[in-house]
Amino acid sequence: MAIKWDEITHDNLTHFEKVLKLYDKAFPIEVRESHDNFLNSLQYARNRKPNNFRFLIGLEGEQLVSFATGHYLADVNFGFIVYIVTNPLVRSKGLGSKTLVKLEELLNKDAVSAGNTSLKAILLETETEEMVHTEEEKEDCIKRNRFFERKNYKQYEGIDYLQPPLHFGDSNIPLNLFIKNEQRIEITEEEIRGAIRAIYKEKYYSVNQIDKNVLNKCLEKMGMNNEVLLN
Repeated sequence: MAIKWDEITHDNLTHFEKVLKLYDKAFPIEVRESHDNFLNSLQYARNRKPNNFRFLIGLEGEQLVSFATGHYLADVNFGFIVYIVTNPLVRSKGLGSKTLVKLEELLNKDAVSAGNTSLKAILLETETEEMVHTEEEKEDCIKRNRFFERKNYKQYEGIDYLQPPLHFGDSNIPLNLFIKNEQRIEITEEEIRGAIRAIYKEKYYSVNQIDKNVLNKCLEKMGMNNEVLLN
């Protein structure tokens, strides 16, 4: 059966509860974001144009087979992919790849709507092997990173990237930062640092509402100079 693509929006929450159930099963509670952050992101998409938030879902009939979320960051013309999740009960070859490609298309549409010829690049975070607790988790981590490498994402090693704490009282989390260049022009270190700042500002501050001082400390630990800290 062909996949039907749809989007959850502020005005279309038809499959929202299905997504939350799949989300909760896919991630341990320690790394799960509050469900409210999805709703905050949808509200953000209405109020922060030309920035945008995409909440893609894949359906086979009425069955949810995948979902993906991502932000378009207009100030830097970058996309930021947050989640790509497939339904483990569905045996469909290439489902993750198809979902990724569709989300990339939507983020590129946002770039064009903002007056660009295309996205400059797309960023995403993945777990490091140091974070895993079992051999099974390690294998999954390696598979995930190799998946993105096959899709032309490259690990950016110019900065020791940190994800800010998603829950009050937690510590920041060292993660891999992957980048896919959508143009032929080389992406500079300055542009990547600007994109990280935009992620912190639009995703972690505006949507997740993480304390500004916490975010600034994370940026400082990454060696970001005062010019790129949140004001």
